[in-house]
Amino acid sequence: MRPLDENEMQAVFDKLFKFTGSNLKNIIENPSQEGPEQNPGRYCFRFHKNRVYYVSESLVKRATNIARANLASLGTCIGKFTHGGNFHLTIQGLNLLATNAKHRVWLKPTSEMSFLYGNHVLKGGLGRITDSIKANDGVVVFSMSDVPLGFGTAAKSTQDCRKLDPNGIVVYHQADIGEYLRTEDEL
Repeated sequence: MRPLDENEMQAVFDKLFKFTGSNLKNIIENPSQEGPEQNPGRYCFRFHKNRVYYVSESLVKRATNIARANLASLGTCIGKFTHGGNFHLTIQGLNLLATNAKHRVWLKPTSEMSFLYGNHVLKGGLGRITDSIKANDGVVVFSMSDVPLGFGTAAKSTQDCRKLDPNGIVVYHQADIGEYLRTEDEL
């Protein structure tokens, strides 16, 4: 496990900024509550086996006693780097995104299952939507009871969504909590 280099850190921050906007500073400056020390430090990003982890500094210090080959994971896996060098957020980072999301979409109960099966969000299934969403912005998808279901990319702006027909796509699906069951071997 090692710290991210400058290019990797830039790719991670660019992707997180797409979903959190100015709330990214809350993720970076978040004080840690883990560990036996009086001052456990902050959370940091670490790279291990093409995956990026969000972990407290206190836990990183204790993990140095474990050989890299024996270390399976540490902290919360928020994403992974592809062989081409692109960074992709994974569903494990949903809680981090949901608490700091800039743009949110709430689904009607009838369309929640469709989204959890991996389908895009349609206008007919939209319960509420935050204002000032532009096309291609990162969006966190919630149920009407404020349970985070997943995240995706806005297909249309908020103004365009109001004029859209009920079968028009509002949010392109990227990840949802149904992936825990569909791809449990890969997580």
